[in-house]
Amino acid sequence: MTDVVIRPLRFSADVDAMRAFLETVGLTARIESERGGWAVMLAGQGMIALHDAATSSTGGRPGQTVLVFEAENLDALKAELESAGYTDVSIWDEAYGRVLSAIAPSGPKLQVDERPDDLYGYRLNETRPDERWTVTPHLSGAGGSGWRQILDLLETKQTVYFGAGEEYAVRMDLSTTEDLDAVLRRLTSAGYQASRNADTLEVVDPDGQALVVHG
Repeated sequence: MTDVVIRPLRFSADVDAMRAFLETVGLTARIESERGGWAVMLAGQGMIALHDAATSSTGGRPGQTVLVFEAENLDALKAELESAGYTDVSIWDEAYGRVLSAIAPSGPKLQVDERPDDLYGYRLNETRPDERWTVTPHLSGAGGSGWRQILDLLETKQTVYFGAGEEYAVRMDLSTTEDLDAVLRRLTSAGYQASRNADTLEVVDPDGQALVVHG
């Protein structure tokens, strides 16, 4: 399943501000809604989707991040998941394309969006991503072992960091081979609150959430 890409979804109070922030960090906009309120930011590996929290049909809160994936062929993925023991595997159409959901044998719920062919209502940007950057989300709280099994099955090339915590949460971490001091200067000169600690940077995004950059 090497075509499966990790694409965390951030519900934001200000999608434009989050897009500008992630562009400053090092990502590029891949897809944008012509009506606003939605953007997909691309790294060398992985993506981050931004969704206006005010128009969320699922009750997404400003600053909340959920772990979502994107794949080329949902029908082939559905067959592989069912053969691996996943239950309640279903595919349905949303306004932005097809979505797959499934319950892993170890418990976590998996959501995968199909890579869109029809860009009606969306604008595709051809800018190449900076290959030095990778989306590497951080998961805390319950379900760590279950998510590790899912990631092994999906064979994604991206790292996922795991941490302790009482409640399940997803943080939008990134990894880069770019010099961290250069990234820090770029962020602080743009007015973002950022600091370096050994091999990581921590910066506060426009939604008031911490984003950690691993060197």
